[in-house]
Amino acid sequence: MDITGAAFVVMAAIICSVFGIPFTAAENEGPFEVRIACGSTVDSVALETGYNWSKDRGYTGGSSAPLNVTNRIAPQLNTLRYFEITDGPDNCYNISVPSGHYLVRFFFSFGAEDNGGREPIFEVSLEGTLVHSLAPGWSSIDSNAYAESLLHITDGAATVCFHSAGHGNPAIASLEILQLYVDAYNMGSSANLNVVMRTVKRVSAGAEESGFGSRVRGDEWGGDRHWATDQDLFVSGCAGEAIHTLARISNFGNPPNVYPEAIYQSATTIGTTSKLSYTVSVQPNQNYSVWLHFAEIHPWITGPNMRVFDVMANGALLFQGIDIVKIVGEPFKALTLNKTVMVTSSNLTISFVAVKGPVAVNALEVFQIIPRGYETQDETVWALHDIKHSLQLPSRLGWNGDPCAPPLHPWEGVSCAFDSKAGAWFVSAVNLNNEGLRGQIGDTWPALRKLQALNLSNNFLEGEISSFGNMTSLTSLDLSHNRLSGLVPASLGKLTLKILLLNDNFLSGELPGAVGALPIRGTIMNVTNNPGLCGIGIRPCSTMPLSVKLAVTLSLTAGLICLVGGGIFCWKRKIAITRPHRHHRDVPYAKARTTFVRDVQLARNVLQNHFSRPAPAYHQVMPFNPY
Repeated sequence: MDITGAAFVVMAAIICSVFGIPFTAAENEGPFEVRIACGSTVDSVALETGYNWSKDRGYTGGSSAPLNVTNRIAPQLNTLRYFEITDGPDNCYNISVPSGHYLVRFFFSFGAEDNGGREPIFEVSLEGTLVHSLAPGWSSIDSNAYAESLLHITDGAATVCFHSAGHGNPAIASLEILQLYVDAYNMGSSANLNVVMRTVKRVSAGAEESGFGSRVRGDEWGGDRHWATDQDLFVSGCAGEAIHTLARISNFGNPPNVYPEAIYQSATTIGTTSKLSYTVSVQPNQNYSVWLHFAEIHPWITGPNMRVFDVMANGALLFQGIDIVKIVGEPFKALTLNKTVMVTSSNLTISFVAVKGPVAVNALEVFQIIPRGYETQDETVWALHDIKHSLQLPSRLGWNGDPCAPPLHPWEGVSCAFDSKAGAWFVSAVNLNNEGLRGQIGDTWPALRKLQALNLSNNFLEGEISSFGNMTSLTSLDLSHNRLSGLVPASLGKLTLKILLLNDNFLSGELPGAVGALPIRGTIMNVTNNPGLCGIGIRPCSTMPLSVKLAVTLSLTAGLICLVGGGIFCWKRKIAITRPHRHHRDVPYAKARTTFVRDVQLARNVLQNHFSRPAPAYHQVMPFNPY
């Protein structure tokens, strides 16, 4: 697919995802491909292959560092992306892709700037399923720095997450998402939709060197798979002989399992008295899908019954009496066989045992079959992402990808439980006590219908308490020690709460009766230290309705204003009336007249009082009057 065609497919996928329309790239248009140069700030083109490598800005968080380690397998890029503890324990790439079947490939590296030169240990998940764990010493072997898996993506987005194990910062150099045919690597049923096939080993027997499909003219629908030479896989004492041909091979590229012709043009063979064995390290007690590739390319083997052999897996018969020419009908024609085996040990040894003539094998692939993990209900995921923004969660908490999957890496502060009936995870508790949260509680919480406990105490949340009325599973709610204001929702009284802590906020108004009665039903409740809150168990509130209180207050205020205003008016009027009289009395002749009149009135009053008094009684002793 050229650049224009790829851009068209990407744009179509984005438009369809916006409008909720499923989009699948038509197979005759070529596969959908995304190649990301992690940590790069510019797009680039690989000189050898012509592949476009995209910068990863906007896909994820983290930091960029120079890539100083050379890997013989990995494409030689210049940067890597790493995630520190301050970025959170889980960091994800979320990439829009058409629904389909994909090969997802990683190359890991580290350096001085991102990890101080120490090898990090971390895990990788795809679509909520844990698929890769980097064990100590992984960086010492080139092939261990390379990892790939095959899976179906049906939701329009590839979610690739890196989970810290507490030993260094997860670091990745490149990420590729390459589309395959829908039925590629079909194991005989639709079970492929429910598994992830993690590549354990892919070998081109007899090949002189390892290489990608693009180096040997592999079909673009083959996912540019990497084929390793088998030189380092032989069991001690069982080294074989390589044979090659330049003849054309038929049937090698038929969909859906298209393979490079080159893997059938070389083979490893061994004598008739020996067996050829390969051993690969695996995780015990797991199922593995084994794919074997054959084509009869030896010039001496021209018909059936000339080369017959059995295939064993850890000593158990896997295929019996394989006669390549007899099965496909002619030499130089490709044959692919597949079978699933259960391995109980830490090694899988595949042996080719001669029955007639020498054995020969062209290529083999081993995949670990990992059951797809259940994901969290979509409504819950979207709700928690909204809550992440409304609470202004610090980046150190992460909250990226799926909150409950993989189960070993739930979000910080989130507890999950599995709903077997719905076949999905749900969030049972959220505990974000003392995490420095700011912002508001928001109204998205009711979407978490099965939430049983919520603790947002000891933070800096503001605004009103949202409604929790339909959260019938909620039994514990702790919003204490915040900056919440407004009324206490009456809907809290409808819940079967065992714990309700709203203390040390700025709540006001009357506590709803149903909430105040919760302690009677056995609820542990604390609403103290809310200065404006009143009601049952706090302090009495006036029985007068709020509207009446408001009317009375306004009336009293208006009356007081009128009274004060009237008093001022009367005082000023009295002053205005009395001022002229006071002015005339202040004149000199007015003062004299006023004094004379006052003296006459005073004399009249004295004489009147004197003659009006009763005569003294005879027995009253009078003072002696000599005159």
